Amino acid sequence: MHSNDAQMLVLTVLADGPLHGYAINTAIEELTGRKLGPGSLYGALSRLEARELIRPADEAAEPQERHRTVQITDTGRDQLRAELQQMARISAAGLRALGITPA
Repeated sequence: MHSNDAQMLVLTVLADGPLHGYAINTAIEELTGRKLGPGSLYGALSRLEARELIRPADEAAEPQERHRTVQITDTGRDQLRAELQQMARISAAGLRALGITPA
């Protein structure tokens, strides 16, 4: 899985509310049928936090704490919305090209 895909999945599941790493991966598995590997998951979390798209739900949590809960930021929601809208346009174009009427 590409790092951007992992980041999108993390943002998508965090849009429903704050979660910790294991719960994020469980939600991703429920959504896609596959879990992310630890490197993909924690790499995505680090990149998203560096870009200020997610933040600790508990401000007192240490950045290295493995089981800390994170939440999506307003900037993260805006980024997720823009990415999902772009994916919807691409999906609709692909479906039309295949002769399938998009829903």
